[in-house]
Amino acid sequence: MKLVSFRRPDGAARWGIAKDAGVVDLGDRAPSLRHALWATPALADEAVHHVDYRYEDIVFLPPIPDPDKILCVGLNYLTHILEGGREPPKKPIIFTRFANTQVGHLQPMICPTASETFDFEGELAVIIARRCRHVKREDAASVIAGYACYNDGSVREWQRHSTQFTPGKNFPATGGFGPWIVTPEEAGDITKQTLLTRLNGEEVQRATIDDLQFDIPALIEYCSTFTYLEAGDVIVTGTTGGVGAYRKPPLWMKPGDTVEVEVTGVGVLRNPIAAEA
Repeated sequence: MKLVSFRRPDGAARWGIAKDAGVVDLGDRAPSLRHALWATPALADEAVHHVDYRYEDIVFLPPIPDPDKILCVGLNYLTHILEGGREPPKKPIIFTRFANTQVGHLQPMICPTASETFDFEGELAVIIARRCRHVKREDAASVIAGYACYNDGSVREWQRHSTQFTPGKNFPATGGFGPWIVTPEEAGDITKQTLLTRLNGEEVQRATIDDLQFDIPALIEYCSTFTYLEAGDVIVTGTTGGVGAYRKPPLWMKPGDTVEVEVTGVGVLRNPIAAEA
């Protein structure tokens, strides 16, 4: 099952189930998708209904427009660690994004006027199903609502102002998230899926999810130790090698570009790049 957040033609924010022909609107069941994730098995019964809106009639929102927190993982694929000439970290490197930095599928990611070093980072996002704490790695699957594609767009110049990544990761509308959340039973064994990024149709990143330095159960165990994880929280698991910053010459996203992040078994997130107004 695929779960999606969107704006219907009258502009109202809604959520529902994504099908081949469009979306089934379930927005009357809960104020937003994160409030319904605990009931995912029951929502599957609604997938038999006819769609309420075609995709061309809606605006995609980030699948979770209102997360309590977005926890991002730095340096978590060996290829990315090596291209930066670093040693593998002994513990996960965690930084945060703010909800207002995210845009949905097909919505423009904004290249800021403050810097031209706007870089792509294709990633897999894990969405938490329910409030939890001190989750053991063997129990991690029980708290996963599903998976989505993520583009952790990075303003490298600002990211490198200090050892803290936060400024370069939180310019408005620089993170792509979507197009939907795919539940675990539909995604299959996520570790066997492939992560790809394409810039203007050219493949620039590729890795299998099992190349993670810290796998998904390890990340859930670690993060749920230092904080409560809430329903709808997003863990963005890291990017692979091939980012623009380490290419010669560097390859930055610029207005007029189109970037795609694909995770096989999950979907394709596509965003145009636009200049800051």
